[in-house]
Amino acid sequence: MLSKLNAFFYNSILSETVKNKVERLILVVAILSFLAHLITIYLINKQLIIIPDDLNFFDSPIAAIYTPFSFILIYEVYLLIFYLPRSITTYIGKQYEIITLIVIRRIFKDLANLELNSSWFDIKNDLNFTYDIITALLLFFMIYLFSLERQKLQTSNNVKTVAPAQIEQFIAIKKFMATILVPVFVGIGLLTFGSWIFQHTPENLSLALKDINSIFFDEFFAILIIVDVFLLLFSFFYTDQFHKVIRNSGFIISTILIRLSFSVDGLLNNCLIISSIGFGLLILWIHNRFEKNINPA
Repeated sequence: MLSKLNAFFYNSILSETVKNKVERLILVVAILSFLAHLITIYLINKQLIIIPDDLNFFDSPIAAIYTPFSFILIYEVYLLIFYLPRSITTYIGKQYEIITLIVIRRIFKDLANLELNSSWFDIKNDLNFTYDIITALLLFFMIYLFSLERQKLQTSNNVKTVAPAQIEQFIAIKKFMATILVPVFVGIGLLTFGSWIFQHTPENLSLALKDINSIFFDEFFAILIIVDVFLLLFSFFYTDQFHKVIRNSGFIISTILIRLSFSVDGLLNNCLIISSIGFGLLILWIHNRFEKNINPA
């Protein structure tokens, strides 16, 4: 009975059909939000709307790209939950894609604040833009390498026989966790955004927009740490192989490093993000070498 109930809720919010509907909805909302941001910038430039002078979030049309990217990130969060029951490495890869998109989104905000002069390395906003550009390139390359290692792992798994009953049970557990995560993350999103709205007044809106990157995603990755720990513990029901335990433990450390990056700014933030994905990539690479040694072709 419980399994049927879980399957009903899972198919209601995480099926392929629902995913396609969510994708179309997010695309429409992203386009409309982009247009709304552009219109707001136009009205401000025509002085039809008055905002504080230090509020540079509406200075340039480039900054408007930040808004639709926020909705794209929401869709990536949904995809992360969608892929959780299917593959742990794909689920972890989605974490890396989300933090990379957060950096990319931040770059669009940095572009609107650039000061093009000879004192480039003395200006904080210009330095942040430089750090973010370099970080985005490194993250993109590391995610590419991670996807290659993930494909190697999936290929080696496909060679094996049909999954035993223990693995099917593990997949059922992951489906249950994914089903629970959807309302949890929706609730966290509403609470954090509502709290952010009520804590900031028009007078301190400029300060509020400075920490907009941490809205929701700070709590989001904190929840993912708990999810990763549960995945590690439940994985013991079907395997106690050392290299798989180390791989899943390493992914937890990687998620913790991403979570810590939200507590700092500047170069340290970028270093933590790079080290988190680099650590996860290295863990998976060693795991695959270990797997190949144990199960030679």
